[in-house]
Amino acid sequence: MTGTIQNRDSFLNQIASQLGRPRISTKVERPTWKFRPQDEVLKDATQDELLEVLTEQCKKIHTSIYSTDLKELRSTLNEVVSNYGGGPIVTWKDERFSKWGLDSLMKKEWPSKDYDVYEWDHTKGSENITKAEKANVGITISEITLAESGTVVLFSDQDKGRTVSFLPATYIALIPKSSLVPRMTQAAQKMREIHEKTGHVASCINFITGPSNSADIELNLVVGVHGPVKASYIVINDL
Repeated sequence: MTGTIQNRDSFLNQIASQLGRPRISTKVERPTWKFRPQDEVLKDATQDELLEVLTEQCKKIHTSIYSTDLKELRSTLNEVVSNYGGGPIVTWKDERFSKWGLDSLMKKEWPSKDYDVYEWDHTKGSENITKAEKANVGITISEITLAESGTVVLFSDQDKGRTVSFLPATYIALIPKSSLVPRMTQAAQKMREIHEKTGHVASCINFITGPSNSADIELNLVVGVHGPVKASYIVINDL
């Protein structure tokens, strides 16, 4: 859906007036920095080396990590869900689940175990949120994965509700190994490339680092205050 911007010029002119300066209407030129240390971190790391970094970081962010291939993905995902106590389960509507051979698991095996499986449906409005609130497990796919911080990057759209990752009691991120990048620097570059290639990027992009964590002023860490109490990453060797 494309919206209409109204009163933009008068709004921006009013802001410039309150700031006591003319409105800037020319393009801002990107500065050329002499030093860019952010590009040097893990610059030459292979995907295997990035996976090692991610694995070590997961120990620090209280996140379980599994490494598998497409042949074993079904059994690995089933094991993780079973360890979390089964359903109810909520997932994105994403053709990659079918492409990766998960249809029989999600549509036959889990329902046969009385695991309620709900696929996000934008036509059902608030029912999606109700299902996510009651879910034991939420499953999404990481578009970009930051090895240094153990962060998955989710692109929301009408079939990929953002509540799937933070309302269920536990969370599972499926991570294509090809999505691994060193850090935020490369993630931002990838998003810029996507915008330049397609003309748009998701209006809501979530950066999620393991289960929810909160620390008080004395640095006492509490896990699961405002989101999933447990998180697992399943890295899929798609290279």
